[in-house]
Amino acid sequence: MAEIVNMPRLSDTMEEGVVAKWLKKVGDKVEEGDILAEIETDKATMEFESFHEGTLLYIGVQEGDGAPVDTLLAIIGAEGEDISGLLNGGASAEAPKEEAAPAAEAKEEPKAAPQKAAVIPEGVEVVKMPRLSDTMEEGTVASWLKKVGDTVEEGDILAEIETDKATMEFESFYAGTLLHIGIEEGGTAPVDDVLAIIGPAGTDVNAVLAAVNSGGTSSPAVAEEKKEEAPKKETAAVAHSGGGGTGSSSGGRIFASPLAKKIAAEKGIDLSQVTGSGENGRIVKKDVENFTPKAQPAAAPATEAPKTETAKPAAYVAPFVPAGEESFEDVKNSQMRKVIAKRLGESKFTAPHYYLTIEVNMDNAMASRSQINALPDTKVSFNDMVVKACAMALKKHPQVNTTWNGDSTRYNHHVNIGVAVAVDEGLVVPVLRFTDQMSLTQIGAQVKDLAGKARNKRITPQEMEGSTFTVSNLGMFGIVEFTSIINQPNSAILSVGTIVQKPVVKDGQIVVGNTMKVTLACDHRTVDGATGAQFLQTLKAYLENPVTMLA
Repeated sequence: MAEIVNMPRLSDTMEEGVVAKWLKKVGDKVEEGDILAEIETDKATMEFESFHEGTLLYIGVQEGDGAPVDTLLAIIGAEGEDISGLLNGGASAEAPKEEAAPAAEAKEEPKAAPQKAAVIPEGVEVVKMPRLSDTMEEGTVASWLKKVGDTVEEGDILAEIETDKATMEFESFYAGTLLHIGIEEGGTAPVDDVLAIIGPAGTDVNAVLAAVNSGGTSSPAVAEEKKEEAPKKETAAVAHSGGGGTGSSSGGRIFASPLAKKIAAEKGIDLSQVTGSGENGRIVKKDVENFTPKAQPAAAPATEAPKTETAKPAAYVAPFVPAGEESFEDVKNSQMRKVIAKRLGESKFTAPHYYLTIEVNMDNAMASRSQINALPDTKVSFNDMVVKACAMALKKHPQVNTTWNGDSTRYNHHVNIGVAVAVDEGLVVPVLRFTDQMSLTQIGAQVKDLAGKARNKRITPQEMEGSTFTVSNLGMFGIVEFTSIINQPNSAILSVGTIVQKPVVKDGQIVVGNTMKVTLACDHRTVDGATGAQFLQTLKAYLENPVTMLA
């Protein structure tokens, strides 16, 4: 029997989704767990897998098109199965239920009319501070893209909202005039506070606010009005830093839909050179597809500098006289920065940290990495080798893979390693689940994927939760040695420095060697000094003999 697949709700605030790409086509066989499509939500582009198996008989939303949640996305069934009834008869299924309603109401005895509550005028919509992530408790308005009196269309970007994880664009689901702004730029308010009011021009805003404060509802006409199907449109993307675009940037920021960015990345197109035709100059799919690179002007020939006589040294140097005034600028902290400060402060001042440092001979690791990367389609970094070695060492030293719970210590039987990734707004920690079961190449591929998502603001909250141990690597910046603050509820974090070439003693001889320092920060409530030292000895053995990690 054929199964209907509807547009899924992939986030708590998702109202509609855009099909970025179909990975199956009509007629293809589908197994349970196969990825059907990539769907753009209001937070990220996510893979959507099938919960059914059979043949893909019908696609309801084409690539690049958007549709509300629960709209028919696809139909999966037996090959050759007749699905005309599912396509044509869906609307009549609910009719009997609607006809039975009046009879049920007739049996009810009339009730006393309730006290009349304040009513929000027809056509007026109250926009609340949205919950843009599962951990968001309050938001800060970074900037308003509309001002009071402006006309707002459905899908227009109202404001940029800073959450505890990122700065995201917030689009309007209503059309009308922006009558009131409840939170000014730079202001912070809890989720569900009044953010704005949209409605017909000339509406009495004070009356609307009074109705909201008294718990009033929309007028009956608005409440009973049947919602029209949302028009197809390009989903607005989170603004990212970039070069100045042509008609698509503002203050060095490029505005483009996720689908446009994806196509541009595949074609190697610089979005700063693309002219946007969307609302407020936003770059959409057709702009990238129709883009033709401009010819670069030929470089002007260099002219020979005129010869001048050598100047004689001055006999007198005037004393320096300082001028000007000392100045400073206070920059408001983002939600992400405040959350980082809060959580790291709690960790540093509640968990008794201590630090253990060892130096690892990386000669064999460098030789092994060269041999592995010489294989076709294979790329492994030193950080991947460190992560793998940590995962294997944690299985041998379960005391390090623990969580302090006050009255008890939780021993985690699974190994989920978080990898710290620097982003423009601060620091995020994507998590590799069951790291001990991964190969080096699988670790490398997943770290690259999650780090890319984090930097492009496409990572989901679920991909940053559940770590049992964390690795922080600053070796790529030339840092030789450093310490980190424990990422609670973990009991330890490993700080990885750069590989340094220096003289070392081997077999009584001074030779050139390659060494790397790593520092383990431990929570003394769960990990004793001897336990931490034994963990580092095991880690050192794996890194100095990489073949043991391949067994």
